[in-house]
Amino acid sequence: MFSRFLATVEWLGNLLPHPVTLFALLAVAIVILSGILGYFEVSVIDPRPEGAKGRAVDGTIKVISLMSAEGLQRIVTGLVTNFTGFAPLGTVLVALLGVSVAEHSGLLSTAMRALVMNASKRMVTFAIVFAGIISNTASELGYVVLIPLAAMIFHALGRHPLAGLAAAFAGVSAGYSANLLLGTVDPLLSGITQAASHMIDPDYVVGPEVNWYFMFISTFLVATMGTLVTEKIVEPRLGKYDASDASERLDGQKIESPSKHEIRAMKWAGVSFVAVCAVLALTIVPDNGILRHPETGEVAGSPFLKGIVAFIFVTFAVPGFVYGKLAGTMKNDRDIIDAMAKSMSSLGLYITLVFFAAQFVAFFKWTNLGTVMAVEGAALLQALGLDGPEVFFLFILMCGVVNLSLGSASAQWAVTAPIFVPMLMLVGFAPEVIQAAYRIGDSVTNVISPMMSYFGLIMAMAAKYKKDVGMGTLIAMMLPYSLVFIVGWTLLFYIWVFALGMPVGPGAATYYQP
Repeated sequence: MFSRFLATVEWLGNLLPHPVTLFALLAVAIVILSGILGYFEVSVIDPRPEGAKGRAVDGTIKVISLMSAEGLQRIVTGLVTNFTGFAPLGTVLVALLGVSVAEHSGLLSTAMRALVMNASKRMVTFAIVFAGIISNTASELGYVVLIPLAAMIFHALGRHPLAGLAAAFAGVSAGYSANLLLGTVDPLLSGITQAASHMIDPDYVVGPEVNWYFMFISTFLVATMGTLVTEKIVEPRLGKYDASDASERLDGQKIESPSKHEIRAMKWAGVSFVAVCAVLALTIVPDNGILRHPETGEVAGSPFLKGIVAFIFVTFAVPGFVYGKLAGTMKNDRDIIDAMAKSMSSLGLYITLVFFAAQFVAFFKWTNLGTVMAVEGAALLQALGLDGPEVFFLFILMCGVVNLSLGSASAQWAVTAPIFVPMLMLVGFAPEVIQAAYRIGDSVTNVISPMMSYFGLIMAMAAKYKKDVGMGTLIAMMLPYSLVFIVGWTLLFYIWVFALGMPVGPGAATYYQP
């Protein structure tokens, strides 16, 4: 039954158009739907208190048609500003500039190899899953470097190489949103969340750091769960590895530990990282820190948190260049510029996607369709008695199922956030908590989704060690990770947020107060 279910998911996923085409079609659909609902004067009672910003004088929210002269004028004049004003665009580009220096200098790759290959045999599985989670700060680095390396390490240790591949794949992909550091995904998602929250509260601010506490603690839970699943379920099921199953000779495989020269460069990069953090700490830790909130003196709402993307840029770029200079991979400013340019040149598809996603989000907001759907959806949840924390069980599960067919985190959130963020805000939950819950559902089913962009690459890597490997083999191997992760991670979410009352990030609220 499960195989048929996954086959159906794959079939449905293949029916979906390219994400760029999907957003273009959704934008057109919004225009048409707004015209129909506007003609019939569809409206709902605004639940916001009288006098709230954005609340109409008559207390209603009406669907505004874009199939009119005024609507066409707004579409034409807003096409460019919708794109350039889309919050995730600039923040992701700035953060990626810094990450690109650390990645292209070789710092991130060396740090990953040092972490995994210097671990004791007893800790090697944990180190691989942990390194996979950390690698998410550099996007595809984990897929390209760590996963094949993990398979080679397990094979060299006399363990089943597919178990190593599975452990790394689980950390990189199923643990996608967990991390000790803020990365490019944080400003990407927070920008979409902020835009969605403005349907209810035009002044609401969602910074890139709002999920950091929860993602930090999640790193250790996901790494522990990944280790247990690998050693207690996946590896015993795979059994002893038979080298005759390989599709090529494995005798020539070499595992290269970081050289002394690379280790020395990495140590000095670490020193520079600490130095940068110390300088940043001087601006925020003292009571009179220049980057604290100028009026309240607090960290919450401070220029430090609002400018966190700039600090992501600096804390990656400076150690990256220090490593590159000492390791010989970067000699001058031209090498830094080349590294940044290479990363920017790979973003053509992302920028194209953002253009159409920005139009969809803007149209959704202009027409009030998102707000109307949120009000009606919130009323339904309350009628069903699902206005408490238990609503997140269904929300996380729904996000995981949708992720099976729409694998891109940004694409899925751009579609679902304008509906669910306002809806759950009206029920009483803050956007920061809603986003944290989404990130769980979006991560855990990556490893069993045929639509995940790197799924084919993982299949090719697995075929190297088992020539008759099929999609069913890989999905069956990764399914225990998805099941354990979604249960364990959801329980952590409930304990952290609702049992302990801890915030999901610096200055992040749990409940929305209009």
